Amino acid sequence: MACSTSALAQTQWGYEGEAGPSNWSKLDPKFMMCTLGKNQSPIDISGFVEADLKPLKFTYAAGASDIVNNGHTVQVNYAPGSSVTVDGRQFELKQFHFHSPSENKIDGKQYPLEGHLVHADKDGNLAVVAVMFQEGAPSAALTKLWEKMPTKSGDKNSLPTGMSVAQLLPAERDYYRFDGSLTTPPCSEGVRWLVLKKVATASKAQIDLFAKTMGHPNNRPLNPVNARAVLK
Repeated sequence: MACSTSALAQTQWGYEGEAGPSNWSKLDPKFMMCTLGKNQSPIDISGFVEADLKPLKFTYAAGASDIVNNGHTVQVNYAPGSSVTVDGRQFELKQFHFHSPSENKIDGKQYPLEGHLVHADKDGNLAVVAVMFQEGAPSAALTKLWEKMPTKSGDKNSLPTGMSVAQLLPAERDYYRFDGSLTTPPCSEGVRWLVLKKVATASKAQIDLFAKTMGHPNNRPLNPVNARAVLK
């Protein structure tokens, strides 16, 4: 589930038709922020404000435990013990998952695949590290994951030990930052978004396999930036 750490409401929602993004807030009163929120994600990341952004401190160990097809995305659950430090606060990595095409755009450009690394601090506040993938050389990390990717919604497979999510990220970790929300119902706000500037690569076959497994695009449409500053 995109940008969430646990199963949310049982209300059925999706990316197409009556259950699609334009109707999310009508499906359940708990989803009203999807329409009423002013800091919703995703956005077109542009109009940057220069800022002295401190480097993110990643402390990632091997911890990818299982891979789940929940019908909305393919999600990799992560064992405790890995984190990113933002604003002097530690956020533990809970899971990461994917969207095709990308949900966020960068200067108007959409990418064929976007990964979201979802972290939570001890109080439940969320921080999402996002990485874009463009078509190019195969991703060794995706090769390992896709070998175990469940093709049916509701299925889950265990992952071999030893994989760290760090293998998914580019070596350069400069980032854009903005305040946003979950990109799926209930669209809760107050999420720290940290989008890496450096783009990773995935092969056409890797991108196509994910898209085929999903069976439909799983990106929420863009939302207005409104009064937010996008820092770089």
